Amino acid sequence: MVNNVVMVGRLTRDAELRRTTTNSTPVASFTIACDDSRKGPNGEKTTVFMPVTVFGQAADSVAKYTRKGSLVGVVGRITQRKYVNRNNVEVTSTEIVATQVEFLESKSSTAGRDQANDSGYMSDVAPRSSTQIAQDNGGNLDSLDVNDDDLPF
Repeated sequence: MVNNVVMVGRLTRDAELRRTTTNSTPVASFTIACDDSRKGPNGEKTTVFMPVTVFGQAADSVAKYTRKGSLVGVVGRITQRKYVNRNNVEVTSTEIVATQVEFLESKSSTAGRDQANDSGYMSDVAPRSSTQIAQDNGGNLDSLDVNDDDLPF
C-alpha cells in the first residue's frame, strides 16, 4: 500500500517553529491553501486548507525562509490523529507529515508581492533545490560561496 502525497500551495500564515522535548529536534507546523479541482455548488472555485508538519533541518529552513503567502511544494504522507478535546469530544485531525518542502519562488518574488524590491526586478526562473546545488558541487554545500541575495529563498 502507498501513502504518498504531493501538494503545491501557499502558506496561510507564518510557519510555527518549536522543538521536541526529548532530543530538541526542530518541528515546523504550517497550513497550505491549494485550489481544489472540484467546483462549488454555484461553480465557484474551492480551496483545500491542509495542515503540514515537517521535522529536522527542513523545519528550520521553512521557518527561516518562508512566510505567509510563500508558494511551496510539499511531498510527504497523510496521517490522522484522534484525540479528545477540552469539551470531551473526540476529534479526528488529518495532516501531511512532510518529508520534503520545496520553495517554489525566489526571495525577490516573495518580497515583490508585498513591496517592490530595490532593483524592481522579479525573476520568473524556478529556484534550484539544495539537492540540485549539492549534486553540482560534488555533494558538499559547505564549500559554496553564495551571497544571500543570490539565494532562491
